[in-house]
Amino acid sequence: MPMNEMIQFFRQLSGKINSNLYAGLPWSSSPQQQAFLRELQKELKQTNTLQIPLYELPVVVFDIETTGFYPDKGDQIISIGAVKMMGAEMKAGETFYTLVKSDLPLSKEISELTSIQEIELRHAPNPADVLVNFFKFIKSNILVAHHSNHELNFMRKMTRDYLCCSFDHRIVDTSFLLRLEDPFFNPRPLEEICQNCGIEIKNRHHALGDALMTAKIWSHYLKAAETKGFKNLQEIYEHLSKLK
Repeated sequence: MPMNEMIQFFRQLSGKINSNLYAGLPWSSSPQQQAFLRELQKELKQTNTLQIPLYELPVVVFDIETTGFYPDKGDQIISIGAVKMMGAEMKAGETFYTLVKSDLPLSKEISELTSIQEIELRHAPNPADVLVNFFKFIKSNILVAHHSNHELNFMRKMTRDYLCCSFDHRIVDTSFLLRLEDPFFNPRPLEEICQNCGIEIKNRHHALGDALMTAKIWSHYLKAAETKGFKNLQEIYEHLSKLK
């Protein structure tokens, strides 16, 4: 095969959710999972959340624990935690938590920080199944995270590696609402924001524990946004776009 044809061939394969390129991988997604993901991607393209009233805006607040900070250098997600919200209220019993299978050594520092043991990761659900179950939980809802670039980069890499498709969910950072209170807001640790809001710091560096605290932060500042007269995300985006 000529080189230019070969390049074109691999370009056509790249990013296709039904590609057979990864069929031999032990963690490749099943036909049923692929069908679900195709439907989810269609739904994401059709969903418009910008004009939904804040008090009935459905979001999923989530957090991940990882082996490090650099997914492109081999660091991996080892746990995911999430909680569903409607407006400023957490939905009772609507939480998600899982470890993620990994055969890589887990550093002593990460194990002590997260209380996750290497042996637990050996027997955890595989990454493809974790992602599909997580997507079934969140559906097409907006995601919320603290320091969301960390979550975004890892979710993009994990989705690409194990499901052979793109990660298309919108992730809103907590700073989005915090900037309504302080236009010059600089990123701060989760526990510092919790202290400022009077939120109890509990189960820090546990994915679900951090997700629950982040949800309380979102609730606190969403109520503040409504008090200021903002009715939906579009109004907030338009306001923030005018700030220098």
